[in-house]
Amino acid sequence: MLHAVTKNDIIRLVAKTVEGFIEEARRQGEKHGPGATKLVAIFDMSDFSMKQYAWRPAAELVLCMLQMYEANYPEILKNCYVINAPKVFTLAWRVVKKFLHEYTISKIHLYRAEPAKWRPILLEQMEEDMWPASMGGAGRDPDGNPRCLTKIPQIGKVPKSMYMKKPIDKSLEENYTQACVKKGEKLSLDFIAPQEGYFLKWCFQSVGHDIKFGISCKDMDGKCHQIIPIHRVSSHLNEEVGVLECPAPATYTVTFDNTYSILRNKSLHYNISVGLPLPDAKDMVISADDNNQ
Repeated sequence: MLHAVTKNDIIRLVAKTVEGFIEEARRQGEKHGPGATKLVAIFDMSDFSMKQYAWRPAAELVLCMLQMYEANYPEILKNCYVINAPKVFTLAWRVVKKFLHEYTISKIHLYRAEPAKWRPILLEQMEEDMWPASMGGAGRDPDGNPRCLTKIPQIGKVPKSMYMKKPIDKSLEENYTQACVKKGEKLSLDFIAPQEGYFLKWCFQSVGHDIKFGISCKDMDGKCHQIIPIHRVSSHLNEEVGVLECPAPATYTVTFDNTYSILRNKSLHYNISVGLPLPDAKDMVISADDNNQ
């Protein structure tokens, strides 16, 4: 899916979906009491593949969503049941639970492909016809389909025809600077913010492969600070765009890091500048913390 939409698109969709769940839980609570205001989640891991989650963009997305949940929705979950989990899932779980609070972990219950163990527990949480027959319940579509396609959106492979990866727009050649970051090397660019109130603005796109990106700052006293830690970005899939407020006179160093690559040079198109904000630029400001998520 990350080939067809951006990470932020998925996070916004998940947030919108959870907010919808919260609103529905509120309505149910008004009808049935406080016990109906929390959610029970069931994840069927029958088709789980470690290969998908070992892909860095997918792993970063999962961690971002976990952080979003912990920061905004820790109380909405009553219980989460992960069923039909293969042995390899335990490896992923060891990593994921490091980013969760113990209170959240206590609500998550893992079960292997042993319906005799997890089915009775699920029946204690909900009526049998509330979950699909394909997952051990009794729910079916009007046409008898055990997967409840009319109620539960089904996932599948995204056709390559929907991938966002496209050739670099030729208009970039006019407005952007082109550069090649050789394998095992870095490209560092310095920009001076002469006084408070200036903004550092950037947009860049790499060709064919990702690259590491980060921003550091050296103040008037010569002290260096890492504003945005160097991290890998999928700029070959989508153009990376950002704005950073410069709170005081300083020199900002934008770094494109290709030291982790031993085989490939990375081609870049970038447009980076320091200037005064537009009248409505405050709405565009992002912080270093936003980039670390």
